[in-house]
Amino acid sequence: MPEIPGYRANDVTLPRASLDARAFAELKASLLFGPADEAALREAAVVLAPQTEAILDVWYGFVGGNPHLLAYFSDPKTGEPQGGYLNAVRKRFGQWILDTCRADFDGQWLAWQAEIGRRHHRVGKNQTDKAVAAAHIPMRLVLALTIPISVTMRPFLAKGGASAEKVEAMHAAWTKAVTLQAILWCEPYAREGDF
Repeated sequence: MPEIPGYRANDVTLPRASLDARAFAELKASLLFGPADEAALREAAVVLAPQTEAILDVWYGFVGGNPHLLAYFSDPKTGEPQGGYLNAVRKRFGQWILDTCRADFDGQWLAWQAEIGRRHHRVGKNQTDKAVAAAHIPMRLVLALTIPISVTMRPFLAKGGASAEKVEAMHAAWTKAVTLQAILWCEPYAREGDF
């Protein structure tokens, strides 16, 4: 999947993340996320990049099969899913898979995580795509979705033909990276000084 121009770290209009390098390093340490995980994610990129659309099919099937999740992509008045919004988010979600596997966790990446959090929270939901959909995704769902996004990845990682040990290492790294990002996305939900 080609990189989407202006997406992720290439967007210089993003403000700096509030989390400094020390706090970020401490967060990674708390998640047992280290250099071996970064290497495993980069290995996973080779396996996952050609499967991105199939992964998104699984994830979108999960969202579409759960009306309480699909509501966040639907017109609140009619209940109808917003196809244009779903498609725009899907493109960014595919890019997010690749960005996660790049394991390029620098200051620009941190700023992008703050932006993703803002786009789930009422302060920024729907603005990027000018969508007509629910105006806020509760933090409990942002955190809960780390599980389906993590557990469904194992079969895709296994398709690369790596040893069971390598698949386990890639899957553990993926799960840690997803959890790391979900935590970062929760900043807009926290009171000032609580994050």
